[in-house]
Amino acid sequence: MTARRTSAAPTKDREPVLISVYVPLLITIVIAVFAPRAAPLPAPRTAAWSLVSAALVASLGWLGSLGLLAFAGLVQIPEVAQEGQWSVAAVRASDPVYLTVAGVAALGLLASVAGLAVAATRQVRHLRWARRECQQLPGDTELAVLDLASPEAFALPGKPGRIVVSRGMLRCLGEREREALLAHERAHLRGRHHLFQTLWRLSAAVNPLLRPLSAAGGFVLERWADEEAALRVGDRAVVARAVGRAALATSANRSRPALAATGGAVPQRVRALLAPPPPRRALPFVAGAALLVVCCGSLADAATDSEQMIETAQHAACVTAQAAATAAASAVPPHGPCCEHEHLDGPVRHH
Repeated sequence: MTARRTSAAPTKDREPVLISVYVPLLITIVIAVFAPRAAPLPAPRTAAWSLVSAALVASLGWLGSLGLLAFAGLVQIPEVAQEGQWSVAAVRASDPVYLTVAGVAALGLLASVAGLAVAATRQVRHLRWARRECQQLPGDTELAVLDLASPEAFALPGKPGRIVVSRGMLRCLGEREREALLAHERAHLRGRHHLFQTLWRLSAAVNPLLRPLSAAGGFVLERWADEEAALRVGDRAVVARAVGRAALATSANRSRPALAATGGAVPQRVRALLAPPPPRRALPFVAGAALLVVCCGSLADAATDSEQMIETAQHAACVTAQAAATAAASAVPPHGPCCEHEHLDGPVRHH
């Protein structure tokens, strides 16, 4: 559970350093603070994949750290130690995690798992609803035009997905702008952006600190679809006009789906479309990979220390039991193999 590296005979000056198990928690805070601010800088597609990687790393690191801290408290319960045949005193000496910290971590872990279960259930229901809606829409082509006066335009994920546009929306746009709108919604379906949204929502359910990633991710997905539409139409100004007019037309509609051309911060999207295309940068991928390596390495180090802690505690309990048996029956030699362990000194290994 710790980042210590002790020898077979540690000195009195050496203290275990509690670092590894807390590194993923620190990485989660760093991601929650800086990732949403850096999201608009690279190309939208790069930013979306970087945010997904960051959310995955932060969520797994958060759950892993809480699980290891809770485990450190669990093994200090006498009934559990008796069942596992290890020494509570040896556990506390090897890994000084306060029971209060372990209890808080256990409660946090339960809350995260419960939140994940609830969010996953909601996402499954939403995807099933979207597929049912796709099947009930008129026609069998990708585009479904609804005979509604209110302006509507959004993408429904499914197998295959559908693009839904109302006649009211089509009347608000010119021919080129209609093409840009459809290209935007088609980019949502082709990029399977609903899966990105699902992962961000699950991450926010695991750890509320990651909610800013979900908000930043929604904006990045709209920018990604804008850039795809600009490539398709060949005119960034046309896409900007389509986004602006569609947003103005649907300003009174507050119940529009998330994957809509009118979603996200429209003024920022229009400004980005009127500017040159954003450059492609590899730094977000490099930073995400570095965080992944550090997070996984820290969790692996903490898990290894937990395993060594249990082995040491089992060995200590075995030695104590043998000493008690020796005191009761002096026929037992004072030195020799302890239980199934092959030695008394040095590292303990089970076979």
